[in-house]
Amino acid sequence: MNYRTFPKNKDLKVSEVGFGVWSVATKWWGVTDEKLSLSLLHHAFDRGINFYDTADIYGNGYGEEILAKAFPKSRDKRIYATKFGYDIYSNAGERKGHTEMAQKFSAKDIKFSCEQSLKRLGTDYIDIYQMHNPRMDFINNDEVLETLEKLIEEGKIRSYAMALGPDIGWLDEGLDSMNHSPVGLQIIYNLLEQEPSKSLFNKASETQTGLISRVPHASGIMDGSFTKDKIYSKDDHRSHRRQKWMEAGLDARDDFGFLYDEKDRTIGQAAILFPLSVANICTVLPNFTTHEEIDEYTAVSELSPLSNEEISKIDSLWQEKHSTSLNQPFSNTKTKPTPS
Repeated sequence: MNYRTFPKNKDLKVSEVGFGVWSVATKWWGVTDEKLSLSLLHHAFDRGINFYDTADIYGNGYGEEILAKAFPKSRDKRIYATKFGYDIYSNAGERKGHTEMAQKFSAKDIKFSCEQSLKRLGTDYIDIYQMHNPRMDFINNDEVLETLEKLIEEGKIRSYAMALGPDIGWLDEGLDSMNHSPVGLQIIYNLLEQEPSKSLFNKASETQTGLISRVPHASGIMDGSFTKDKIYSKDDHRSHRRQKWMEAGLDARDDFGFLYDEKDRTIGQAAILFPLSVANICTVLPNFTTHEEIDEYTAVSELSPLSNEEISKIDSLWQEKHSTSLNQPFSNTKTKPTPS
């Protein structure tokens, strides 16, 4: 496994392939057996993964608790990033569907959420504490930022970041986030969804903001598991995708075949190598549901990176064809204000 450091904090040295815990802590990805979940977490660590990204809302705290169950010792061997902002404490019980809960970002709520996350994680510090899908009113909120700085002073968190979402878009929110010196910014970036995140890269470089890239396989298109006839169940997180967009993605996948056809890499590995070609991306978060996926995706560290010629061809295909064929609405604070 290769490792990269966050530019603002060289002590945060993370595996270039990380583990998004939501795939084993929610019902959205099909892993509901705890024994399997724990086995996957352990297997990933054995394969060199040391970065685990979770959130308090995943399973209403379970996404943090399972890390404590999986790794009761040797805390210093792993980097934990968790998220806060959704009011899971006033909304007890199983989350219904994919609608957003209300968000609370007062100093009192942030401190309380942090304490609860520390307890569930079984640790006395959080490496990266991320604002979860924040809108402008919280990104540019002095009380929020001062509270996070205070938590750093108290040693409860080592750094803070913003995780953009829940869906594609949030360009201005990402640009504004980097004005506040976060250690990192979590984004969606893959072969089929290159914008708007590509428009964040220059500022990330200028501000030395490390990027965490999720959804490298574009909901199954770029790992080869999605076909035109496949229909995801309503409980599956991928069911939110428009069928027309998914079908356009299949066409793009064929055009990107030069990355994996008759090469020493699989389609899923090529999809991960693409975001890893960006210097400021510190780690990529594929969704793990099997041991075989962990073996395949962690093996990218043993492969050669994408060549300049391949990256140039990707850019040409994007500019000339797929930026149009895969165009989709981008969300922002105006279209999706803070849920309350």
